[in-house]
Amino acid sequence: MPRKPQYNIDLVLTLAIDIFLEHGYHGAIMDEIIFRTGFNRRGFYVEFGSKQAFLYKVLNHYQSKYLQELMKNLESKQGLDSINSFFTEYVSHVKGKGCLLINCITELGFDDETVRGVGRHYLDSLQIAFIGCLEKAQNLGQVQPHINIESTALQLTSYVQGFAVNAVLAGDTDELQLATQALLGPLAVKQ
Repeated sequence: MPRKPQYNIDLVLTLAIDIFLEHGYHGAIMDEIIFRTGFNRRGFYVEFGSKQAFLYKVLNHYQSKYLQELMKNLESKQGLDSINSFFTEYVSHVKGKGCLLINCITELGFDDETVRGVGRHYLDSLQIAFIGCLEKAQNLGQVQPHINIESTALQLTSYVQGFAVNAVLAGDTDELQLATQALLGPLAVKQ
């Protein structure tokens, strides 16, 4: 009869998010991963096989636990309100630490096809969600009727990436909230 694991995989993956956010992939050493997650080295390699395979599982967990939750704002397609809610929660999420997926894309995206693919899929999904919200906003008369929805959605997607990087530098300031207001303000119809 196989032994029952002595660890909680979801907890291990959640703990690893902070390690990779703090050190990046290359800077995260196995001794710290093992120590902070409570895994033993043998168990780690039996469960995950390699540090790289472990990162892929951590990224998958991060997306399902955090990024998909943030996307629910956009998926509700409530126009400009959904976009505002997304950016408010996203800024709160990345404040002072950045976004694990965007960090991995910038560190590994040129060399790691899996990270590049995961990142491309997320950014495409984000852009499509922005398009849906902008179309709804235009139908509701919330945004300027002349905006190009596809290019505006691409711009918003690019800002998400930039916000993730700037969040590390901005720390606990309100810079990203101000940037969000400056970004979304010109889109709205003046009432």
